[in-house]
Amino acid sequence: MRNPYEVLGVAATASAAEIQSAYRKLAKKLHPDLNPGDKAAEEKFKEVAGAYDLLSDAEKRKRFDSGEIDASGAERPQHNFYRDYASSDQGHPYADTSGFADFMDTDDAFAELLRRGQRARANRRGQDMHYRLPIDFVESITGANKRLTLPDGSTLDVKIPPGLVDGQTLRLKGKGAPGAGKGGAGDALIEVEVLPDRRFTRDGDDISLEVPISLTEAVLGGRIRVATPTGDVTVTVPKGANTGTTLRLKGKGAPRRGGGHGDELVKLKVVLPKSDPELDAFVMNWSKGKEFNPREDRI
Repeated sequence: MRNPYEVLGVAATASAAEIQSAYRKLAKKLHPDLNPGDKAAEEKFKEVAGAYDLLSDAEKRKRFDSGEIDASGAERPQHNFYRDYASSDQGHPYADTSGFADFMDTDDAFAELLRRGQRARANRRGQDMHYRLPIDFVESITGANKRLTLPDGSTLDVKIPPGLVDGQTLRLKGKGAPGAGKGGAGDALIEVEVLPDRRFTRDGDDISLEVPISLTEAVLGGRIRVATPTGDVTVTVPKGANTGTTLRLKGKGAPRRGGGHGDELVKLKVVLPKSDPELDAFVMNWSKGKEFNPREDRI
């Protein structure tokens, strides 16, 4: 540890009043309650409080000046007494109120700030804990009950609301780290990752999927089974359907915030058989088919 006189910025001949004044000036500048989240300021405050704890005690100061103890308050030589010192609170000036005891006897605003800070630390709320939970696409639409295994082996039961989107964060009150004293536990913040689905894609409240149909179904129409997030349904393919023809299934999409559901868009895709001599022969003799130009409207 640094020389306590250097830490406080005073001479070795400084009076008790000068030492107290220097300490008050530095404490008001560096105290953690005035610098929330500033770890560097907190460490400097601990050093300043430790220096003042030593120099404000006439007996400790006398022993330090005579070389009987070092800047940390440990006896010299240090190795004879290190174990006793390391287990004491002397090396942690911010762990108790001794570092700013003089302030507690005053009625100024800074003293009250210190008192509030002390109470807050004694009843500190627990930290929020962050987790990531992968779920299936269908679960994001219909909702689900999931169990999340935590790094320590414990588990959390998570209710997935219907209509949840990728990246949305769920907050479980009181399921985070425990607090201190009367401070309550923090929350568990669970970011949900919606896994891709080989069938469905989502666009707002609507979902879509591509469904292959045969040439016969495209020409003559027919009834086919189509997947939805809540199970398969039967739909009618109209006569003369083409690749790109889209069927709309009302209310089979994701839940809407204001109530109701989006739709499911079924995009048809005509798929020919790999090889069929009979089909080849039919097309060869199909004169109207040869006359039809599907690109005519695009020229």
